[in-house]
Amino acid sequence: MKYYVNEDCIGCGACNDTCPEIFEMTEQGTAQALNIEATDAIGDRAERAMAECPVNAIEQI
Repeated sequence: MKYYVNEDCIGCGACNDTCPEIFEMTEQGTAQALNIEATDAIGDRAERAMAECPVNAIEQI
């Protein structure tokens, strides 16, 4: 599963704190998802990051 952070991101950094293997913060202060598949080992944390996003800015693609 891959993820995408849309334009609703407020840059709180929660996704990066929860799953830094998939999400990183940009120089502009918002999050972005790395263009990699979430393996089983990190998939649960990526799912949790998506569920806990305060503005629902994370999508599965």
